Amino acid sequence: MTIERGFENLHGFDPSDVSIVIPVLNAGSHADQQIAALSRQGFPAECYLIVDSSSTDGSPARFAAQGMEVLIIKKSDFNHGGTRRMAVEHRPNAKFVVMMTQDAIPSHDRSLANILDGFADQMVGLSYGRQLPRPTARGIERHARLMNYPADSEVRSMAESKHLGIKMTFCSNSFAAYRKSALEAVGNFPQDSYFAEDQVVAGRMLMEGWKIAYQADASVVHSHGYTIAEDFRRYFDVGVFHARNSWLLNAYGTAEGEGLRFIRSEQGFLLKNDIRQIPSALVRTPAKYLAYRLGKLESRLSNKAKRLLSMQPFYWK
Repeated sequence: MTIERGFENLHGFDPSDVSIVIPVLNAGSHADQQIAALSRQGFPAECYLIVDSSSTDGSPARFAAQGMEVLIIKKSDFNHGGTRRMAVEHRPNAKFVVMMTQDAIPSHDRSLANILDGFADQMVGLSYGRQLPRPTARGIERHARLMNYPADSEVRSMAESKHLGIKMTFCSNSFAAYRKSALEAVGNFPQDSYFAEDQVVAGRMLMEGWKIAYQADASVVHSHGYTIAEDFRRYFDVGVFHARNSWLLNAYGTAEGEGLRFIRSEQGFLLKNDIRQIPSALVRTPAKYLAYRLGKLESRLSNKAKRLLSMQPFYWK
């Protein structure tokens, strides 16, 4: 991997200032696709930090063969917030930290450079990129990506909080970058966070006066064709997250209004593009709402029940 391309328009940023963190577990076929796409980004191999949760499929060796640093942890030690916090601390000299997931594939050769362009504004603490649906994605999956990741870039500050509500804090560590000084100013990623550690940081940054940049020209292919059961479990986790982080809803507004807007948009999209998925969407909507309400009541549930209801049962052991 070379540094021949990718930094010519980065406003004087040096690649040695950048740490690109990718947590992996049995990356499988994604590893080869991701390595090929990353090799075209123009970043030297030493920028990459692969945090492997003791994979058994040999995929970490493929990253290591490219010269990337591979840090192996126990599978039982993985925690969405804590593991990323550890990765940030592992590279103390980095000024910018890019977070990716193993199934996020850069869609063009300047995806990583463009996400860092968001930091040209010195008050931007978090810059996140666009996520595009997989070529095989059906209507529900495609709509979710198009709705949450539009074609136009924007910069958000606390001034827009009343207009956007909880949407203010939307971002995703599947492809996001952080100004290290801003991340440290808000306490880094929470140590014990099994879900939405990125949203916690976004909410704290905005409240401390930092801005969030959405870089639509920094894109990865990343989407999930969840089953109804998987959607249920995911929204249970969202409910748990909101119950445990009520300060976010108090500061920015509740999630229900945003949900209604999403439902109307989804039905219109499916009518035009994938009408056969409307029955599935009609079942998913009440299922997700029920799951969300159950998640908000998680303090009344046993760990056994939460393991059954959550998309991340490992957390509840």
